[in-house]
Amino acid sequence: MTLKTLVAATLAAIPTLATEASARGPAPLLPIALVEDVKSATADVEFMDYVGSGQVIKLAPRDILVLSYLRSCEHETITGGTVVVGLERSDVRDGRVVRAKVACDGGNMRLSSQQAGQSAASAFRLQSADTQRMLYARKPVVGLPKALAREDRILRIERTDRPGERHELRIDDAAAAAGFYDLAKADISLARGATYEASMGGQKITFQVDAKAKSGATPIVSRLLRFQ
Repeated sequence: MTLKTLVAATLAAIPTLATEASARGPAPLLPIALVEDVKSATADVEFMDYVGSGQVIKLAPRDILVLSYLRSCEHETITGGTVVVGLERSDVRDGRVVRAKVACDGGNMRLSSQQAGQSAASAFRLQSADTQRMLYARKPVVGLPKALAREDRILRIERTDRPGERHELRIDDAAAAAGFYDLAKADISLARGATYEASMGGQKITFQVDAKAKSGATPIVSRLLRFQ
C-alpha cells in the first residue's frame, strides 16, 4: 500500500472511529429527574441520583424504577423494559409505566452550570443540587451539609412565624454517610402554611410549608430541603 493510499484510508476511518467513541461516551446531560426508588441490578442508577434527558436505563422484566421529573412534576413507576429519559416524561419501551402528577416547584429547582454539565456516567447525588424553599409535604427530607464533625451533626428546625415549635435531632453516622435525613423516620410533622428556619453546622435555611401540604407518604421531590 502506498503512503498516499494509507493516509487516505486512515482519514476515511476517522469519522467511523469518532462515531463509535461518541456512542460509547455519554453526552453531557441536564439533570431533570430524580430516582426515588430502584430495584434493579442492571439500571446503573441509585436511589437519590439525578438522571438527564436522553439517558437510557435498562430494566429486567420485574425490575422497578421510580422517577420524579423536576420540571413537569411527573411521577413515574416503571416496571421492566428500556427507559429513555425525556424532558417531561420517560419513553418506556417493552415495559409498563404508571404516571401521576405530584406537587413540586415545577422547574424552580436550580442547578449550577457545573452541575448541569455532569454526564450520565457520573449521575450525581441529590445533595449536589440546589432545591426549592417551598415544601409540599409536612415531613421534609433534608439534604445534609458535607464533612461535618460528629459534634456538629445536630439538625435544628424552629418555626419563625409563631414561637413555640422547635425540633432538635442528632444525625447518626448512617444518615451522615447517606447525605440526607428523612423527618418521617422521626415522625415529625411540620405545620401547614408555617415558616421555619433549619440550621446545622453553621448553615441556615428559611423555608415555608405549603398551606395544602400532605401529611402522609409523598414523593421526595415534593418535600426536599437541602443545605449547601
